[in-house]
Amino acid sequence: MKIKLVKSLIGSKKDQIATAYSLGLKKIGDCTEQPDNAATQGKVQKIIHLIEVEKD
Repeated sequence: MKIKLVKSLIGSKKDQIATAYSLGLKKIGDCTEQPDNAATQGKVQKIIHLIEVEKD
């Protein structure tokens, strides 16, 4: 799955920022490709309001 950060991490909770960093997202516009598994799905749900997800 492709994940893109579309909203700023400023003002987000510390755990949400840490989740974004663990996915490799630091700045607006950053994209990453992650495996579609349970761990990634959990991370996506935690920051779904900050990202766009495109499933292959």
